[in-house]
Amino acid sequence: MPRRSILLFAGACVAIAAALATVTVVVVSGRDRAAEVNGTTATGQASVGGPFQLVDQNGQPVDETLLDDHWSLVFFGFTYCPDFCPTTLTVLEATRQRLGAAADDLQIVFISVDPERDTPQALKAYLSSDGFPPGVIGLTGTPEQVAAAARSYRAYYEKVGEGDGYTMNHSLTVYLMGPDGQFRSALAHDLGPERSAQLIQRVMARGETGAAP
Repeated sequence: MPRRSILLFAGACVAIAAALATVTVVVVSGRDRAAEVNGTTATGQASVGGPFQLVDQNGQPVDETLLDDHWSLVFFGFTYCPDFCPTTLTVLEATRQRLGAAADDLQIVFISVDPERDTPQALKAYLSSDGFPPGVIGLTGTPEQVAAAARSYRAYYEKVGEGDGYTMNHSLTVYLMGPDGQFRSALAHDLGPERSAQLIQRVMARGETGAAP
């Protein structure tokens, strides 16, 4: 085969291999992202939620049984959060209002990712602020306890900066948990009250068992 033809053939092979590799990466990444949204691994096992040991804003120890017999909206944040956390609390209250009677069995659980500053007393004062929904359950703990809870929910957080002015980067997903304490669906932080309520209603309609729609 002439040298030019060999080079052209080799180049075509390289291009095809690269295209196949790209397709493989896209397919695998897409599958992983879908599994993350559905809260399951590729084998179908639950991968969001699990055991935790924390304390509430009244200083009382709590664990994952806090979620039993209630629908729960769980999210991670911190009291010094300047925007996303207050906005999320406001949106979740608006979502509850749109759910009507269905909201009677829906609790909001706020887990701090800033245990250094967010003591039970600080959480209680923060969640009692005007404009925040009533009855929100605030949870905190030792750095190790908070880290373990975040791992269970696959929630990301990171301390940024030094001194008193540091802040926290953290994931913004809200987790809808069923009355059996199992993950049902993820609510994106920008979904809005109307669409969030519609999603919750669909999931609730499926009952206490079953995966998210």
